[in-house]
Amino acid sequence: MSLGFTGTQVGLTPKQRKTLEFILRKFVGVESKLRHGDCIGADDEANALARNLNFKTIAHPPISSKKRAFCEVDKSLPEKDYLDRNHDIVNCSKLLIACPRESHENLRSGTWATIRYARKMNKDLIIIFFDGTLRKEIHLQ
Repeated sequence: MSLGFTGTQVGLTPKQRKTLEFILRKFVGVESKLRHGDCIGADDEANALARNLNFKTIAHPPISSKKRAFCEVDKSLPEKDYLDRNHDIVNCSKLLIACPRESHENLRSGTWATIRYARKMNKDLIIIFFDGTLRKEIHLQ
């Protein structure tokens, strides 16, 4: 199963981390891959959780290295600008897991822009809010 991940550069809250680990554990043993943007904060933390669960990890790094985490991954793809690499993460994934900083949509957030693109592409989506609660948006295909 190819999972995409997007999250805030300020990192996961402890409750987001706990919920994310709970969700990732559901995919253990099914040759799961986690794709992320290789940025500081939530991407780095999700990568570590996934690797601890023996997921293959794939980085879609940004051109700018200013906020790049340089995660240890199984595969790193060519660098792209933020919008293009976020679209690639969604396009290559069956399910997008998102951990935004805010509880409401923010137009100036890369995480929320990626969520909007996943919705536009009718991708299955799980949003994990800062308090650990989640919202599932599953599209039967």
